[in-house]
Amino acid sequence: MLKDITIGQYFPGNSLLHRLDARFKIVMTLLYIVMLFMGALYSLVFGVVYCVMALILSRLPVKLFWKSLRPLLPILLFTAVLDLLFITDGTVYFQLGFFKLTEDGVLTALQMVLRIIFLIIGSSLLTYTTSPIQLTDAIERLLSPLKKLKFPVHSFAMMMTIALRFIPTLMEETDKIIAAQKARGASFDTGKLKDKAKALVPVLIPLFVSAFRRAEELATAMECRCYRGDVGRTKMKQMHAAARDWAALGVTLVFLIGSAAASLLL
Repeated sequence: MLKDITIGQYFPGNSLLHRLDARFKIVMTLLYIVMLFMGALYSLVFGVVYCVMALILSRLPVKLFWKSLRPLLPILLFTAVLDLLFITDGTVYFQLGFFKLTEDGVLTALQMVLRIIFLIIGSSLLTYTTSPIQLTDAIERLLSPLKKLKFPVHSFAMMMTIALRFIPTLMEETDKIIAAQKARGASFDTGKLKDKAKALVPVLIPLFVSAFRRAEELATAMECRCYRGDVGRTKMKQMHAAARDWAALGVTLVFLIGSAAASLLL
């Protein structure tokens, strides 16, 4: 299950989404998130259609996104059940004791589940189609005005990118540790909740040790290469906005305006 988590991975390709400027992709992702949480179900349709279009243009297999969503199915189910239990306004469809299945509860549950699903898919598209180097440079360029306030923009961008990059590595390491513990007779699926929590201790300790070791190795490697941050540092590939980047941003703004109009009018 852990190896199915693909957050932070980059899948090389030559699609239109891969060729877009990373700065524009970050801005469009933020606008897309605003689009998803703009208003009611009618405005959410614009975000869903926009995400489906981006998914088609990325040329990435749908099963890749299903693999990343599958571990989150219990969270989605829990969210939907909470909305159904605690929202009791609107037309009552079914009632059993204190439980009421109402129109507002069903609509709210549907909206929240759709928002979480498409939020994960849309944000995953950013990392799936953008290399870590491009992502770091884009974040640094977008936050460059903060340098005037003595904010460590380069360090912040590097820290975020390294954290994203090491998520798949840590998931793979966790999977290996669990397999090794099971081979030694450890059980993670049986017993009470307290027993299951205790069984995780032999997994967490080696995982923390491995994470600190990897961090130390990375720091040593950067020091050996005389890494000094952004001082006097040049870029091998310069970022240039093309016509397709502005066109993609324009399409995103059209969908955002449509979502806002649907939220206000409907």
